[in-house]
Amino acid sequence: MKKALTIAAALLVTVTGVMGDIQAPPGSTYTPTRKLGRAFGNIFFGIAEIPEQVVRKTDSYGRKAGYSYGLADGTGRMFKRMGYGFYELFTFYCPTYHGTFKPPYQRCGEDGRIEMNPHDGLSEFPPTLGAEQYYHVRTTSY
Repeated sequence: MKKALTIAAALLVTVTGVMGDIQAPPGSTYTPTRKLGRAFGNIFFGIAEIPEQVVRKTDSYGRKAGYSYGLADGTGRMFKRMGYGFYELFTFYCPTYHGTFKPPYQRCGEDGRIEMNPHDGLSEFPPTLGAEQYYHVRTTSY
């Protein structure tokens, strides 16, 4: 009886140990396919940085700064994004950034954690032009 109870307890611990380990590792969402998609997105849609930065700088600093500083900053960001796109296109199957497939253009915050900051650094994918709507609201007009 003691032997059967020991075997049952060992089996229970083994099964619950296997069933309890359901978490994915932190880098599991970054794959070669995502890196290739990020490369194509940066190459083909990197030009969206120009109007995006014109609008952002216009909102922040005014119309004249938007069309001068925004145009220059957007052009620089476009070339930077396209350069990263070609780099990731040629190295999409190799884990190049610290042995992972994460984007190499992440900036560290003051507290040391990694953050994506679209105002200073580049986001993972190019910006989307047009109005962004996060919530669906039903309205009724009479």
